[in-house]
Amino acid sequence: MSGVPESSGVQEHPTDQPPAANWVEEAMAEHHATEHELVPTPGTRHASREQQVLDRIDKARRRRPKMKEQRITSSHGAGGKATHTLIEAIFAPAFSNPLLDKMEDSAALTVGDARLAFTTDSYVVSPIFFPGGNIGDLAVNGTVNDLSVAGATPLYLSAGFILEEGFPVADLQRIVDSMAAAAAAAGVQIVTGDTKVVQRGKADGCYINTSGVGVREHSTDFGVDQVKPGDVVIVSGPIGDHGVTVMLARGELDIMSDITSDTAAVNGLVARLLAGTNGVRAMRDATRGGVATILNEVAKGANVAVVVNEAAVPVRTEVRGASELLGIDPLYVACEGRIVVIVAGDCADEALAAMRSHPLGEQAAVIGKVVDDPPGLVLLNTTFGGTRIVDLLVGDPLPRIC
Repeated sequence: MSGVPESSGVQEHPTDQPPAANWVEEAMAEHHATEHELVPTPGTRHASREQQVLDRIDKARRRRPKMKEQRITSSHGAGGKATHTLIEAIFAPAFSNPLLDKMEDSAALTVGDARLAFTTDSYVVSPIFFPGGNIGDLAVNGTVNDLSVAGATPLYLSAGFILEEGFPVADLQRIVDSMAAAAAAAGVQIVTGDTKVVQRGKADGCYINTSGVGVREHSTDFGVDQVKPGDVVIVSGPIGDHGVTVMLARGELDIMSDITSDTAAVNGLVARLLAGTNGVRAMRDATRGGVATILNEVAKGANVAVVVNEAAVPVRTEVRGASELLGIDPLYVACEGRIVVIVAGDCADEALAAMRSHPLGEQAAVIGKVVDDPPGLVLLNTTFGGTRIVDLLVGDPLPRIC
């Protein structure tokens, strides 16, 4: 997310210890270690076995995050548990303030009578050029989207470039041209910037940072803290296109596909949505970590449970097939032009209709609901008829996708 300092780790140290243990595994280990305590004694009442395990999971999740690694690894930039631990253990305590502590995609600012949103993001995608886009339009669209899901109208961007000595000028021109085109399409202006050049071998061609400012014209403050049981979860279209596209573009796998990135500015879609309903609680763009990570952030932030219907999640056949070959779940694969929206249950139909009236939301779908219990967890009702926990990943099976 862009409301907090983002990590984009690009290099692992060979002697690092593995990332922090999965909190579910820690909780289950503690459960088994004290399993004898769960046997009820005559005349006493105990919570169900399942409830006691859930209680231990909740306890494990609420422990103060602690960095166990001595060096940064690529997992810390993947958007999963390692990233969250890095933010919560290092950055959040150092920079804590009421604006940052909300951990939204943009900071909601008030300057005089002006209600603003401010965000920043960095881009290290590899390869720099991929089917459907490149690092340039990705940087513009990503920052526009972070402002949009805060309910703001994006206005102005900055652009900072870190270039490697020897980077082709023709490639830089292509990137800059795509940024200009994306900015024009989104109705924003790039009004300031910076350029640095590092020695050959000290970067990977081109990295970009973009920051953005927008005006919050709606009186409603959108955010995870507004989510309530009874709300529904909507995704604006098929998921996973961008992450799979970038992975296949690396050429490391002998897989041919026509999949292209979904990178796009969603400000028009969000404007259409907000004009069509007053029931929006929260919005997020499903980038690193995919829809699964967003829903975990919602569940934890609002202290609710999110129940997802796997059969309702839109995934293109090509993306599903490529994901199966890669051994990954599309729920964890990044999008760059899709949003996850939480709306009041009685406003679901009008929200869906509004989104489907926009080209980027034609395949919008209700994929789940918000319930009371078990708080802090995301549950998936699978196509096989079972239910499983959808946890945060420690790292990311698709590193450097944005």
